[in-house]
Amino acid sequence: MTFAAALPAFTVLSSAAFATTPAVYANDGIAIDGTDAVAYFTEGRPVAGKPTLTHVWKGVTWQFSTEENRAAFAANPDSYAPQYGGYCAYAISEGYTASTTPTAWKIVDGKLYLNYSRRIQRRWERDIPGRISSADANWPSVLE
Repeated sequence: MTFAAALPAFTVLSSAAFATTPAVYANDGIAIDGTDAVAYFTEGRPVAGKPTLTHVWKGVTWQFSTEENRAAFAANPDSYAPQYGGYCAYAISEGYTASTTPTAWKIVDGKLYLNYSRRIQRRWERDIPGRISSADANWPSVLE
């Protein structure tokens, strides 16, 4: 069974479904399901953000667990935001977009990558350099 076929139909976002896929994956307008993007770097794990500590960037709301993390993100969001707009790094490497879960993550060369699930993350990890190279080649044209 292929990866796309194994996913529920509503999680794979294709250009046929939308005129243009949004540049940042957000569930109900909240990036990374409300997880603090900076905490991946400072605490080495996903940490829930607070709805009262937010910053709007690229048209979506990012939540943070501390004021310091919010300030760090606001000062340099490209340093902390997940690659490929928070879409699944594996899916982007394959030429399509898919949702992500905050618990399927990895920092590689100082950049945050998210995946659809831990199972898909393990598949992505079999060839991280190759997957990143393919995804970089597909991004952002995969949004069209």
